[in-house]
Amino acid sequence: MMRTCAVAGMFYPRDPSHLEQLLEKFFSGTRPEGAPLGIVSPHAGYIYSGQVAAHAFGSIAPGFSGTFVVIGPSHRGYINCVSKRPWETPLGVVDTDTEFVEALDIETDESSHRDEHSLEVQMPFIKFRFPRARIAPVMMGQQDYTSAMRLSEKIGEAIKRTKRDVRIVASSDFSHYVSEQKAKSDDLYAIEPLLNLDIKEFYGRIEERRVTACGYGPIAAMVTACKNLGAKTAQLIQYATSGDVTGDRCEVVGYAAITVM
Repeated sequence: MMRTCAVAGMFYPRDPSHLEQLLEKFFSGTRPEGAPLGIVSPHAGYIYSGQVAAHAFGSIAPGFSGTFVVIGPSHRGYINCVSKRPWETPLGVVDTDTEFVEALDIETDESSHRDEHSLEVQMPFIKFRFPRARIAPVMMGQQDYTSAMRLSEKIGEAIKRTKRDVRIVASSDFSHYVSEQKAKSDDLYAIEPLLNLDIKEFYGRIEERRVTACGYGPIAAMVTACKNLGAKTAQLIQYATSGDVTGDRCEVVGYAAITVM
């Protein structure tokens, strides 16, 4: 049993050679940025956000062969849950670190993961750049501050228990379907406290501006877990909007690549 591709051919190419060429192009302009413990990576269609996602993953040295904890929001409102199955991509299967997943002590629900794109869209990037790495897929339904803090604790406890070399991926887009001017203003305002690892202020600004970032909970959990692992700072590597591709500046989605070190 494996988690089969649900959005191949829609969010990214189904043909392996086409997908490989596209990822090669995306990664060609990236370079490792220090030694990040975690990243924020978008999860829209590759034509819109693939270059930004490549900048996020490209900040991690390609030799990494540990475990990626990939946290994505549930767009259908399912509960927090994990997957223990291997994940299919057009480039081959990404193996799941089942021991680490079990150590997270979060309910397993494979059916809830079946059609969720926020996690799937990250997997070809991992398979392409880090072919020996494994994953721990976490879908986050409850994104409030308390839930994010609890998830960060569970990640830290699982790392201690398994002694895994871990990188944490928070899958999130930022503002949805607003003018580009508003998206940039709101998104950069929300991102600013993340650069100081200030999650309470991040939540406050998300609420203040009503920023429609779909994965604010995964971001908060990732940043806090990294902070607990010794991270001191974060960096915004790239910000873009769908308008950069479509030319439509009236209604865009915002994307950010952020590293936490």
